[in-house]
Amino acid sequence: MNVAPGLVLPGYYRYYGTPVKMVETPGGGMCAWRLSNGHGGWIRANDIIDEILFARAGEISKLSSEDFVQAVERYRAHYLSGRGPIFALYETVKAITEVEERENRYLNDRERALVRGIRRKTFVMFEEQLQQQGDPGADPGIGKP
Repeated sequence: MNVAPGLVLPGYYRYYGTPVKMVETPGGGMCAWRLSNGHGGWIRANDIIDEILFARAGEISKLSSEDFVQAVERYRAHYLSGRGPIFALYETVKAITEVEERENRYLNDRERALVRGIRRKTFVMFEEQLQQQGDPGADPGIGKP
């Protein structure tokens, strides 16, 4: 599929609750990657490109790269389980956000910055692992400042 005139890539979206990214391919085309809730990697999803590009409102929204990173890590932490440093960091974020819920309050600026920083770090760590495993949709650079 060729890139539509005026379309800026990469583009980041939430599609019915799932993070999706659209990237340019060699030769000037584009490809969509949808996050898998089964393994946390990327699944080619070119079949939803038109629906995303021509969405008017509702269950499809455009995200900034930072909001995309946060959405991916929130999604991974919710759907995946395991052991190791990434999952330990997911548990740290969970502990912080559970205090927020238990005390019926919003995170303060320091807590919010901590959660966002941890999620940025886990995004890069997870994407680097995916890259090492040969996932063609992996891109740790999105989470790096």
